[in-house]
This record gives sequence, C-alpha cells and structure tokens, in this order.
Amino acid sequence: MGEVWPSRWMETFLRLQEELVALLRELVLRESPTTEKAAVDRLGEFVAERLRELGAQVERIPQEAVGDHWVATWGDPEASTQILTLCHLDTVWPLGTLERMPLREEDGRLYGPGVFDMKGGIAVLLGALQGLRTLGLHPPHRVRMLFTSDEETGSETSRPLIEEEARRSQLVLCLEPALPDGSLKTFRKGVGDFIVIAHGRSAHAGADPQRGINAIEELAYQIMRLRALADPRRGTTVTVGVIRGGTRPNVVPEYAEMVVDVRVATRAEMDRMEKAFRSLRPVLDGARVEVRGGFNRPPMERDARMVATFRRACTIAAELGLTLTEGGTGGGSDANFTAALGVPTLDGLGAVGNGAHALDEHVWIASLPQRAALVAALLARWTVL
Repeated sequence: MGEVWPSRWMETFLRLQEELVALLRELVLRESPTTEKAAVDRLGEFVAERLRELGAQVERIPQEAVGDHWVATWGDPEASTQILTLCHLDTVWPLGTLERMPLREEDGRLYGPGVFDMKGGIAVLLGALQGLRTLGLHPPHRVRMLFTSDEETGSETSRPLIEEEARRSQLVLCLEPALPDGSLKTFRKGVGDFIVIAHGRSAHAGADPQRGINAIEELAYQIMRLRALADPRRGTTVTVGVIRGGTRPNVVPEYAEMVVDVRVATRAEMDRMEKAFRSLRPVLDGARVEVRGGFNRPPMERDARMVATFRRACTIAAELGLTLTEGGTGGGSDANFTAALGVPTLDGLGAVGNGAHALDEHVWIASLPQRAALVAALLARWTVL
C-alpha cells in the first residue's frame, strides 16, 4: 500500500466524481419511502446488483411489512476482524415526490428527495469500494455492509440485525449524512416516543356535566407535569406533538391521547425520563392514565471511547490532507444502537449537504469523492487494537 498511500489515493477518488454523481442520480430516481415495501425492494435490488459487480457476496433478509434488508460481505470472509457499515434504503418522501421536487443540479449541488438522507451515503460507500478495487487493495478486515429498510420509522425490524453484526465488529462506520459543515457526529440524543392516554367518563356537556370525567382536561394536567421534566441544561427536551380526543363539543370526552417526543443526551437522563413517564398518575378523581411506548434509540454519548475513535480517524484523514471536525445532533440514527453496545463507532461519514427531510434537500457534489476516499481509507488503514 505504501506506493499508493497517500500519493495516488485522492487522485484515484477524484476521478470517480462523475460516476458517483451518475450513481447517486440512479439511487434518487428510485423513490423508496419506508411505507412502500415494493419500492424499497426495487432500490435494494439495484444496490445489491451494484455490490455484486464490485465483488461483494450479497444476502437478502426478507421482511413482511417493510422492505427487505440486505447484508453484503466484501474482502476476506474468513478474516479474524470485522468492520461494519450502516446504510438505510428508505426515505421519508412519498412516491411521486420527484414530480414536485425534481432531481436537479445547480451551483455544484445535487437536489432531490433522499439525496442527502441517505442515498448520498450509499453512493459514498459504493464509491469507496470501487476506488479500493481500482487501487488493487483489499482491507485486512472482513467488511460487512447492512442496507436496511426501516430506519426512518425507528428501525424496529432491523435493530436486531444491526446489533448482532455490531457485536462481531471492531468498528462501525455509519454513512448517515455529515453535519452541514462536513463534521462527523460524535454524539446524538436518544429518542423516545411515548403515548399518554387518559380514560375518563362521557356525559352530556349541558344536561349532566358533573357526571363526566373529562379525559382532555386530564391530559392538560399531564402536559404541565411533563413540561416540568424537561431540562435544557442537560439536553433533555419534551415535545407534545399530537393530541387526539373527544367526539362532539357537547359531549364530555371519555378518551384522549397524546404523543410525546423525548430527547436525551445521556443514559442517566433516559432512565430518569423513563421512570417519570411510568410514574404518571391521574389528577382528576375517577380518571385513569395509561402510558405506552418508550425509548426506541439510546443516546450516542461522546464518551472516552468515542473521543479515541474520532481521534484515530483524524490521524488517518490527515494523511490524506483532510481535516475532520466533530459535532452532534438531536436526531437519532442506527449508530445510536452500536455505540450503546460499546463498539467504536463513527457517524456522519456520508455526503456533505443540507436539507434532510426538507424541500431543498441537497448534497455538495464535490464532497462525494472526498468522502469516498475517507471511507476507503478507514476501511483499509484502520488498525484494530
């Protein structure tokens, strides 16, 4: 590797830019909302074929309700060490979005639904493999690549697969998009979705209101309690995003529910909030409160392991003339799962851009070969301690 590192490395990947843009266009044109299994499967089949062309062994993991998951192996399948990469095929955009949000290139950016989150990351990973093949190199590790189908809705079916592969791995590379300035993500908040249900008793609002127990009123009291649980200094937020209840204005409502989004920065805060929700008790006489749901992603904390992992990545990047920076976000990813297991994890290795889940979603085209070069270097140069 000495004769190509780092002299020919960046040059090799920069030559791939047009191919990477063409690949990313193909990925975006294959719309893949989480809720449309057939569409996600079509994209998965396309990605699987590109992986086979690059020499990977590909396995399909069938799913009933969501798109199928895919597992690919590249490099020596008998290697004693493993690096795991994470990508998701699904997006938040419904079928037909391309009609009102067409794929377009403007001022060095490529716009389109899912281009940033996270089809750009898929293109970066495939570009990393292509560049390594061009250089005639294979990593000393077995590379296991997951392409899952339900990340945008909480990774319910893919989480066991992600955690199983992570436990076998010495490093996890998550190809979620970078922060807008290109920074990797060294911390993410844990994410909880709680449903708080109030049960009351219906009655005529005019003729017999005292007989009723107002479920909506009970939720109002609970909202004030939940508001007091938030702690911005610790990064803990509580957001009541949806409320449903009542049937008619002249009926005291017997049922109401609310969906509460909770974000936490630490495991300690996750435990505190979980306990607080399970401890909610009714305020109104005769009312009953029920709590469902909970945390679906633990926090990815910037602990000593995360700091050490990021610093090693910085050293490898510096040899390519790249300077890595770090930051964090309140959003979750599948990297939350792997970091919580204690596996060294690097997140935000996908394309640089902005506008995830927004009408101006885009990637910087020039970032694609640079990120592919970085991911390839991490695969090839990472030394397992």
